[in-house]
Amino acid sequence: MGELLPFIVVGLTAGSVYGLAATGLVLTYRTSGIFNFAHGSLAAVGAFAFYELYERAGLPWPVAALLCLGVVAPLLGLALERLSAALADARPAMHIVATLGLLLLVQGLAVGMYGAEARFVKPFLPTHNVSIADTRVGVDQLIVIGLAAVGSFGLAWLLRRTRLGSAMRALVDDPDLLSVAGWNPTAVRRLSWFIGSAFAVASGILIAPTLSLDAVLLSFLVVQAFGAAALGRFTSLPLTYAGGLAIGVASSLLTKELSSSRSVVLQGLVPSLPFLVLFAVLIFGGRRLSVVARTTRETHAEGRALPRPARYGLAAVMAAVVLAMPSLAGPRLPVFINAGAMVVVFISMVVLINLSGQVSLCHAAFAALGATTFSHLTTGAGVPWLAALVLAGLLTIPLGAVVAIPAIRLSGLYLALATFGLGILVQRVAFSSGFMFGPLGTRVTPRPAILGLAADRRFFYLVAIAAVTTGVLAFALCRSRLGRLLRAMADSPLALSTFGLSVNVTRVLVFCVSAAIAGTGGALAAAAVGSANAIAFGPTQSLLWLAALAVGGRGLLKPPIIAAAGLAVAPTYFPALFGEWGAALFGAAALAVAVDLGGRLRFDQRMHHWADASAWRLAKSPVTARLEGVAS
Repeated sequence: MGELLPFIVVGLTAGSVYGLAATGLVLTYRTSGIFNFAHGSLAAVGAFAFYELYERAGLPWPVAALLCLGVVAPLLGLALERLSAALADARPAMHIVATLGLLLLVQGLAVGMYGAEARFVKPFLPTHNVSIADTRVGVDQLIVIGLAAVGSFGLAWLLRRTRLGSAMRALVDDPDLLSVAGWNPTAVRRLSWFIGSAFAVASGILIAPTLSLDAVLLSFLVVQAFGAAALGRFTSLPLTYAGGLAIGVASSLLTKELSSSRSVVLQGLVPSLPFLVLFAVLIFGGRRLSVVARTTRETHAEGRALPRPARYGLAAVMAAVVLAMPSLAGPRLPVFINAGAMVVVFISMVVLINLSGQVSLCHAAFAALGATTFSHLTTGAGVPWLAALVLAGLLTIPLGAVVAIPAIRLSGLYLALATFGLGILVQRVAFSSGFMFGPLGTRVTPRPAILGLAADRRFFYLVAIAAVTTGVLAFALCRSRLGRLLRAMADSPLALSTFGLSVNVTRVLVFCVSAAIAGTGGALAAAAVGSANAIAFGPTQSLLWLAALAVGGRGLLKPPIIAAAGLAVAPTYFPALFGEWGAALFGAAALAVAVDLGGRLRFDQRMHHWADASAWRLAKSPVTARLEGVAS
């Protein structure tokens, strides 16, 4: 036991930070119905603000911490409360897009303002040791554990034992009834966001001395709190805090046991443990999880279809532009080749998200598997190029079927969390294996060696043909019986099942089709540059792709073209704007789209309510009754 105690203490320290962050996350979810994917970014904002005040401004650390908790956290809470109010009537998918957009916005701003170089916060808590059971324990570790315990259990007491806590718990169920009881729902919601933001900022400050100030690293480290929130069933604060401690201790002990292992898969299990817990809880306990968010009626605002001559004319113009693109692009032609490959990837996302209503945050894993499989087939097995491209898509189908398993039991937020956790698991456990990118993190992916197709001009036309073919197949799928089933499943899975049709089979089919298309697109994108790199297919890419797709709007073919142009083409023509600020721009755009759609839905609902009320008043008016009496 003596040799395990140091690892237990380290695990309790890290787990306390996870539990503290997860407690604030669960609080805001319980009181607003919005699961904040950007919660880790709030911790990053807190860490950077503390760095500015403590390191650069030279303020004493207690003053810097108080300013962060008393000024920065309330400002963040106020902004998030306004965001949650704007999204109150939006569908759950827009909640996910908005918070992911906020995450990308914060990360992009941090990279744009501070650059990529590492920055460090010197330790500010006492660092001397004390002896506990013949083990030297740092006083700073004990302080972190104590602060997290007091904060988490104090918040649980507030929710359970005070009238304010009762108002917070009742807020998400019926704000109107809460206002009748004499409470201001907006003020209660705002206070809960203040507290949740303070917990996130505190976790960022406490963890900053042990990490470099990297917004992506800080965000994803605190995102490990998702596993703790899952253990607390996204509702129980004490269980959430205990889950954070359990994950921290288990990770530390697993590090000790696997420290001598040379297996990259086993070494990847340690940082992946929180996401493994998240995935397992969602899969095996998904039907028992509480759905906090209120259901809303989803309205589909479809634009008026163009007349057939206009559609044919637009298609002719686009075909002419594609044919002339090698001459128009000049030396930038490889950029448009990459954009064409990304159109294929985005079409796979449109089929899954826009057509069937499913949410996936692991699409980069599909593309990565397609790219590495293509590399093995072409450079290892000697399969002809075109056959390898088709097989790369087909061999990605099993991963799509695996991802479809959560979709059978989950939907909306929980499906997004499960696929997000699975995407991180694939990156940390499988990316370094010989089957995928290997220890070097890269694979050779050649262009075709026949008919001069390796040249940029001819390869561009090949990629364009692949993109057009994929678009035609997607359009045919949309018009087919399966497409009608997918749209029906997006509108009402229950209604679909009442007609004797299997919703689960439909979900598995759409995930497999989407994975095959994404695998083909990943292989094309890798062949365009000659190699497949693990960094290009990381989990953050899935978030960026979803944000770009949301900016593209609704539809089948327009969003992939807009998203691919924004991600692949625009940075080349506007490098100063998109180079360091690209993620921030896409995050802000996705956030604006989600808020705009939520606002339009609220307007539509108000108009429906006004029309219903007007009809009721007209039916009950004395004038109507008198006219009916005269007529009779």
